[in-house]
Amino acid sequence: MIYTTFKNKLAAPLRFLRKIKGWSRISESGMDLPKKPGLHEEPELMSGNRRRVLIKGLAGIPLLAIFSGAFARAKPETFSEPFPGGKVKVDREPIQGIEGKLQEGKLGNLTVSKMIMGCNLIGGWSHARDLIYTDTLFKTYHSEEKIIETLNLAEQAGINTTLMVTQFYPTFNKYKDIHNGRIQSICQAMLPQGDLLSDINTAIDSGATALYIQGGEGDKYISAGKFDQVFKAIGHIKKQGFLAGMGAHSLETIKACEREGIPVDFYVKTLHHDKYWSAHPEVNREEYSITGGYSADHNRYHDNMWDLFPSRTIEFMKSVNKPWIAFKVLAAGAIDPKDGFRYAFENGADFIAVGMFDFQIVDDVNIATRILGDLGRRERKWYS
Repeated sequence: MIYTTFKNKLAAPLRFLRKIKGWSRISESGMDLPKKPGLHEEPELMSGNRRRVLIKGLAGIPLLAIFSGAFARAKPETFSEPFPGGKVKVDREPIQGIEGKLQEGKLGNLTVSKMIMGCNLIGGWSHARDLIYTDTLFKTYHSEEKIIETLNLAEQAGINTTLMVTQFYPTFNKYKDIHNGRIQSICQAMLPQGDLLSDINTAIDSGATALYIQGGEGDKYISAGKFDQVFKAIGHIKKQGFLAGMGAHSLETIKACEREGIPVDFYVKTLHHDKYWSAHPEVNREEYSITGGYSADHNRYHDNMWDLFPSRTIEFMKSVNKPWIAFKVLAAGAIDPKDGFRYAFENGADFIAVGMFDFQIVDDVNIATRILGDLGRRERKWYS
């Protein structure tokens, strides 16, 4: 019985390891040892020694926390729901460790949790500077089952809204069907040349709660002076009865929207400080470089900063009287949440959008709840 419980507890991690190159075959009954250089034969798993070989195989991998947790609580109730493309295991285990209710605010007529879940991690957009394997790692980890599990944990933890892109709506809607989920989605829409409104229409048809022009798209269209097309896209969203926002990395995009009177309902703008190792010197920072190519020079842009001039952002946003969702508040994982969340809220953000793995959700929600309950000096008025 102990072995069966242990095997079930390791099912998901073993499926993940099965996909990673460098590991030998993982079976349903146990796991072979990692392949060693020069070793051409795999050890045979004897049916009478499966437990011994399994435990021996664990010696070289970081699963001690899972091993100890396997006996700490009962196996959660699970079942499978049939859907096109296969079955998805539904984990009914209630979330534990949440210290209090996450604060909420108003985004137009919507009630939105102050922390919104980002979607870059499930899409594999890791922004890992010069690391070349992390996008694949993120996508490998986030199977459809894992995405659904993560959304469920987030909603249980009090996060009632997530950012979304159109290609993930089939999985997002599958989650809502399985769990009777009520989580809202703010879709970041692209503006493809020659078919400007197609992604907006796909998002609406997929069930988006609100929409905004994706940050890179906003920067490209505004920097090119294509205000008429931005007016057209925002107007189309609003005519369909949805809140319409503008995303941006560059503060110049927000300034142009305000100057030109583009009728957005909210902004999705980056905000993070630059006190981390991979931030390049301010003297070498150039507006709109984020939408360009990467430099091989460590002292210039290389997928490493998303608010190039945070002090300018903070100062200008004091004059903007629309809700502000700050994103990249952790500089894609370079800043500690305790630091990044507080920096964003104290410096004017009404909401923060944060990409989270499933194992980070409880800690991030608790940190945000504590900070919002003990917020220091904030000069910008709340617009939520």
